[in-house]
Amino acid sequence: MGDNTMACNNLAIALVHYPVYNKHHEVVTSALTNLDQHDIARSSKTFGIDRFYIVTPSEEQRKLAERISGHWQQGWGAGYNPDRKQALDIVRVTPTMAAAVADFQGGFSKPVKIAITGAAQRSGSIALVTFRKLLQEDDQPYLLLLGTGWGLTEECFESADLILKPIAGNGIYNHLSVRSAAAIMLDRLRGIEREDT
Repeated sequence: MGDNTMACNNLAIALVHYPVYNKHHEVVTSALTNLDQHDIARSSKTFGIDRFYIVTPSEEQRKLAERISGHWQQGWGAGYNPDRKQALDIVRVTPTMAAAVADFQGGFSKPVKIAITGAAQRSGSIALVTFRKLLQEDDQPYLLLLGTGWGLTEECFESADLILKPIAGNGIYNHLSVRSAAAIMLDRLRGIEREDT
């Protein structure tokens, strides 16, 4: 199967709301945002990803995420914007990362590998182009963790199988929203390589 048409079902994204840091470097549960849910779902669907996990231990936040998706999956919202319905159909809401891994594991014989990234440079990290090549082994599932708040905890990085280099511009300012970073990464990992772009 060629690189531009490869199956995408061996890659899923998890937007993690716990455990993450706040600006005081305390471990917290961050709040769900409507924009993140919509935009990452739409980017994921655009690049052929068929599962996007929202991970939060907060029952209230999980219900909110399901309510947001539900609005566009049935009734008035589904009829008003069918394209958004398609995108939000891929959202799965789980209380833990372990639950997301267990759900994604179905259909794969090889254990799910965890890939992780953040805004800071870390030793041992690999380039997105290298990860893109690893994804061509389509029987190996990867769950890509994206942090909210002020980023995923050190324990998350220590337990990951792969650390990806951060998205970075050419200036010293480096504060992309997670939904912007997700869109850039998905384009580099699953975008069609064309000479005219």
